[in-house]
Amino acid sequence: MIAAVAKNRVIGKDNDLVWHLPDDMRYFMETTRHHVVIMGRKNYESIPPKYRPLADRTNIVVTRQQNYNAPGCIMARTIDDALDLAKQKTEEEIFIIGGGQIYSQTLPLADRLYLTEIKHSFEGDTFFPEFDKTNWDEVSRINHGTDEKHQFEFDFVVYQRKI
Repeated sequence: MIAAVAKNRVIGKDNDLVWHLPDDMRYFMETTRHHVVIMGRKNYESIPPKYRPLADRTNIVVTRQQNYNAPGCIMARTIDDALDLAKQKTEEEIFIIGGGQIYSQTLPLADRLYLTEIKHSFEGDTFFPEFDKTNWDEVSRINHGTDEKHQFEFDFVVYQRKI
């Protein structure tokens, strides 16, 4: 899984991000490039049209809508279907990229979390699910302070599920 998460677990509001962190967007793009990304329909629709589908990735969109069309993407009816399709691509890593419902459904299956932990709380309507950090090892943490392009401090953190 990969997500940017506020201190109060907010990941979005009104089907959009509530912060502007260019280095986080670059981290997301570099980390997921050349991998399969699985997302829900609402998350897909939140991506600006000029970036759909996400370049240099196999995009799988999970939706219950039978005739939904997402040009350049593979459609899946369930998370299990999406994971089966992703495994057929023989990818080393499959990334769940959101949104909130997809994260909640797949967190029990995840073995690695790439989280941008934003050190600020925001108002929002979409949240990353709570998880017990004692079940995870922190593999790395890189701090990113505020600067002229980044109003909020954040850390890039990778967690590996304990076996």
